[in-house]
Amino acid sequence: MPKIVKNLTDKQIKSAITAHKNQEIKSLVKLSDGKGLFFVIDKKGCAFWRFDYVRPVSSKRNSISFGTYPEVSLGEAREKLTEYRKLISQNIDPIVEKDRKKEQAQFLLDNTFKSVAEEFRKTEELEPSTQKRNAFVWEKLYLSIGNYPISEITATQILDACRLYEKQGKTDSARRMRSKASQVYRYAIALGLCQFNIADQISGILKTGTKTHRAAITDSEKLGQLLKNIDQNFGRGEITVDYALKILPHVFVRPGELRSAKWADIDFEKRLWCYTPPKTKNQTALQHVVPLSDQVFNLFKELYEITCGGEFCFVSMRNSTQVISDSTINKRLKMYGFENGETTGHGFRATARTLLDEVLKFPIERIEQQLAHQVRDMHGRAYNRTKYLEERKVMMQAWSNYLDKLKEN
Repeated sequence: MPKIVKNLTDKQIKSAITAHKNQEIKSLVKLSDGKGLFFVIDKKGCAFWRFDYVRPVSSKRNSISFGTYPEVSLGEAREKLTEYRKLISQNIDPIVEKDRKKEQAQFLLDNTFKSVAEEFRKTEELEPSTQKRNAFVWEKLYLSIGNYPISEITATQILDACRLYEKQGKTDSARRMRSKASQVYRYAIALGLCQFNIADQISGILKTGTKTHRAAITDSEKLGQLLKNIDQNFGRGEITVDYALKILPHVFVRPGELRSAKWADIDFEKRLWCYTPPKTKNQTALQHVVPLSDQVFNLFKELYEITCGGEFCFVSMRNSTQVISDSTINKRLKMYGFENGETTGHGFRATARTLLDEVLKFPIERIEQQLAHQVRDMHGRAYNRTKYLEERKVMMQAWSNYLDKLKEN
């Protein structure tokens, strides 16, 4: 007949500890609570809980500690015993499960939003002014969700963080916070650190702002109205400026790069515009490629006939050796009701970046490439300017079609 083991009591445990302290020659004390759970006092006087069991796969005997006493009480030790015996009934070794949870906990500690974001920021090659402008956004994101494991942050947490600034009237900062968070999540997904881009789940929830004039239009209705204004005023001013205004939203290059475009760089056969951005540090290695959508291709063909194939695409009608000035595009946009024409001209880049990401759902890496930002892959290698060109052709045509749709509506 098997020996019946009576459950331990707190009184028995405390008596054992007292007796052990009073012994001149200390020896191991082992009291059974049943079902493999033991209260142990070692020769050094350390009291702890131990579970002796048979490993489900190898059938070998093994022991695992539940923690020291009194940090782990008798009741808590029994709860842990029930949990581990349930694992064994499912053929799961408790010590293997314990190691797995420990590794998982360390993984979460190593992959907080801030740590992943810092790695992502190393892949960006932005102008110092842009980095300085983004510093505020990163600071606020780190303050609100920086120390949370990236795989455990909820969309509500990101929304709450953004709305702190939205309520202060800082709608642009709030939207940029969401956009930056989305970029970090896309990077994390590529590295296998999480499965979902929760920052995308709040896209469209944040306010677009109450200002009448915006440097970069991210509201589709306002953008459609601007495109309509450009069309309605086409032919009323300097013709090359008119074409520049029609083409710029489609290609979202820097206004200065568009103004200085040369016909020698336009490949009508391949439908590509290839040039070296003046802001690049390595003039020989980094050539930017702009796929020409059907709409842009036709506009360039019309413009070619007008300029008679001279050196520059957007030649000044007043001086055939010069291009249109840096203020002409900005002044024209200002006529359409925008306070800061210069940033609005440049703002088409931000417009495209936001809407291609949030509305058309194109990969942020392709958008960044098309903006002539140097983008690195998950291994830290910079993408070649011509890489993923076919994907970018599809994106540019989709963007032009989207602009036409906004204008029609």
